[in-house]
Amino acid sequence: MTTVPFFRPEIDDGDIAAVVDVLRSGWITTGPRVQEFEAAFARYLGAAHAFAVNSCTAALHLALAALGLKRGQGVVVPTLTFAATAEVVTYFDARPVFVDVEPETLCMDPAAVESALARGSKRATDIVGAIPVHYGGQMAAMPRLARLLRAAHCFVVEDAAHALPSALRDPETGRWIGVGALADVACFSFYANKTITTGEGGMATTEDGACARAIRSLGLHGMSHDGWTRFRAGGSWDYAITAPGFKYNMTDVAAALGLRQLARADRFRARRAAIATRYAAGFGDVEEVEVPRERADRRHAWHLYPIRLRLDHLTMSRGEFIHALAARGVATSVHWRPLHMQPYYAERYGFRAEEFPVAFREWRRLISLPIFPGMSDADVDHTIAAVRDTAAEARKRRVAVA
Repeated sequence: MTTVPFFRPEIDDGDIAAVVDVLRSGWITTGPRVQEFEAAFARYLGAAHAFAVNSCTAALHLALAALGLKRGQGVVVPTLTFAATAEVVTYFDARPVFVDVEPETLCMDPAAVESALARGSKRATDIVGAIPVHYGGQMAAMPRLARLLRAAHCFVVEDAAHALPSALRDPETGRWIGVGALADVACFSFYANKTITTGEGGMATTEDGACARAIRSLGLHGMSHDGWTRFRAGGSWDYAITAPGFKYNMTDVAAALGLRQLARADRFRARRAAIATRYAAGFGDVEEVEVPRERADRRHAWHLYPIRLRLDHLTMSRGEFIHALAARGVATSVHWRPLHMQPYYAERYGFRAEEFPVAFREWRRLISLPIFPGMSDADVDHTIAAVRDTAAEARKRRVAVA
């Protein structure tokens, strides 16, 4: 039986009451709560525009559509990411151009991006943009990436599914920069296990008014007015379809929960950070385990806590270690098998597993431990003990074999 789940959403009575209020209001689809949530989210990030959608995947898709991605063009994507980051590129019959990640942060490597841009120009590949991913909640090197990509006349879409709230310090100016500030569009996830949740949901933010208008229209069938605008008092029943769009709007039911969650986002992050600190202390003398670090120039959202096993110190495989933790009542996950190793991309583009050596090496030793605001100190201590005991078991076996 699982003692510590991998994740449990933090839902309180006020969250439930807010959702019930919407259910009783008579208006449950896109309406006033969505508008409130968009305005509150934009204020929270300091963004000019925010558009609420039904997933981060939808936000990414709309971003690429609004930015004009076309068939045959290339978009740079880190291979160590979730399926959505690359799959939205394929929606346009465009090509995800995979690059490796930095060993420390597991975020997109700027040097690899520079090489990809150089290779693209030599091969006449039309690379028009990039989607940096903030792995685990620690931002990628956005100042360097943004400068590099702008110089190449590429758009920048931040996959910030893990990164609310987070920030980093620009090494050139010393200025702290919030997530999304350097992107043409930033895309956020409110899935059940994210730093705030609406159950399913996402948000796209941008500073560009024309881009915002395109995202808003494309997100609801290319229509000029949403249902709330048409059917509330004084609204017009008529609308214009200006482009073929998509059904990506968020509901008021979800937005009501999102408003409540957003108000606690900083408290949630603080608890996650406290858990990360407790983990680091608990694993400090375990030589078989490497723990993630918050860089001095980053403000980490701690969506994930991915440890890395020193497999050369263990007689257990990563899979055996995961099973041993499960037997001790701790649920875990792995983030992620690199996309170039997934059958679709490997077969379509002929990738070899070793082609991106950092991602290939590091994913084989990654295990994501539970980290969520509702974890008690006892839950954290149980997880620490389970990892320590499993490492000790493997260490004893190693000594015995030697």
